[in-house]
Amino acid sequence: MPDAPIARALAGHWSSLALRGVCALVFGILSFIWPGLSLATLVLIWGVYALIDGTLALVAGFRTKIWSLAFIGLIGVLAGVGAFVYPGMTALVLLYFIAVWAIITGMFAIYIAIHLRKELTGEWMLALAGVLSAVFGVMLIARPGAGALAVVFLIAGYAVAFGVLLLSLAFKLKGLPDRIAAA
Repeated sequence: MPDAPIARALAGHWSSLALRGVCALVFGILSFIWPGLSLATLVLIWGVYALIDGTLALVAGFRTKIWSLAFIGLIGVLAGVGAFVYPGMTALVLLYFIAVWAIITGMFAIYIAIHLRKELTGEWMLALAGVLSAVFGVMLIARPGAGALAVVFLIAGYAVAFGVLLLSLAFKLKGLPDRIAAA
């Protein structure tokens, strides 16, 4: 990606990032509240989360012309739709589904954060969210025998941490135009 003003573009759409963070928090909290939820319920809740998160990222990506963000959104939308099209998937398939989604979105978040370094301090929050996402995906693939329901607390913890990091970055971006004008 060229040295486009990524931070300024994202600052104009900080609310999309904040909504993605809220969605991740809601998904994580729901998963903690219902630790004994059925596989079908977990699939549907995760599908709703992935679809909303993907849609928000896709829209923000197209509006800002940050194509890696649009790609993250497309992956999320496809993952969410897949959860609804195949709601009877086994725990192992769901686990791999979530793992691949987390790795892909994590790598692209790291990519975007690297480009934000030139424009914004605190880009580490997005990089950390990307690393967290990728590591989470690798952990799920490394221990597939545990199944999605057995690792529901890991999934929930990841979602909460990812949501907090996205919200932190969103509020940092919110004040960016004022800091630029003051400088």
